[in-house]
Amino acid sequence: MPVVETPTLHTLLAYTVIIGFAAMVHGTVGIGFPMVATPLLALVTDVRTAILLLVLPTVVINVGNIIKGGRWDRSIAVYWPLAVYGMAGSFVGTRLLVAFPAESFRPLLAAMLVLYLNAERIGVGFGWVRRHPQIAFAFFGLTAGILAGTVNVMLPALVMYALEVRMPKTVMIQVFNFCFLFGKLTQGAVFVQAGLMTSDVVGLSACMAVLGATVMFLGMRIRERIPTATYRRWLRRLLAVLAVMLVVQSLRLWFG
Repeated sequence: MPVVETPTLHTLLAYTVIIGFAAMVHGTVGIGFPMVATPLLALVTDVRTAILLLVLPTVVINVGNIIKGGRWDRSIAVYWPLAVYGMAGSFVGTRLLVAFPAESFRPLLAAMLVLYLNAERIGVGFGWVRRHPQIAFAFFGLTAGILAGTVNVMLPALVMYALEVRMPKTVMIQVFNFCFLFGKLTQGAVFVQAGLMTSDVVGLSACMAVLGATVMFLGMRIRERIPTATYRRWLRRLLAVLAVMLVVQSLRLWFG
């Protein structure tokens, strides 16, 4: 059974910087914590360990965003099927993550970053989404959940759906965090059942959750002071660099 090795001082420092940075991004723009934290942690450790450590921080950050957003129940009343299908997909994806070697998902993580960066262009042509809303809920919810379970990245599928239904920005942030929350709870349950949520993992993950929540709320306080477009532009550039680095790592592993 895979275990999380005791991190060195340098690794703990890297974890702290990564969690703090990803939480600040999430606090200022409302989304992005797992999208930023997962590939950064995957540069320090393997993909499975990165996802395992991010379960508690992601749950705490998502709950904080849902509560802070206000009137979230109105958004969820319309888009709740996305979260339900996302839970089912997350269960399947996490079982795949537990069953197969962690490094086999590193190229998929890189591909999902590329997909997210091109989501607006790829989204064009999904006109059937508005004509068949129930099918769209199932397709995008399951796809997002499977991606969340395997590489901890739900955003590409959810962004394409939101663009096609012209979802308002505030509603988008609330719905995304709601889907992230229930997908992550499902993933955590699978990890517990598989025996991967050891006391050491929970302890380290809990510390990350406290750090992440603290920094996220600081980010929320400056959300209105710093142009969102600036953060989004730099975030996209960072994700593009991470995608290239993950591809290079995968090629080095494949070819020795």
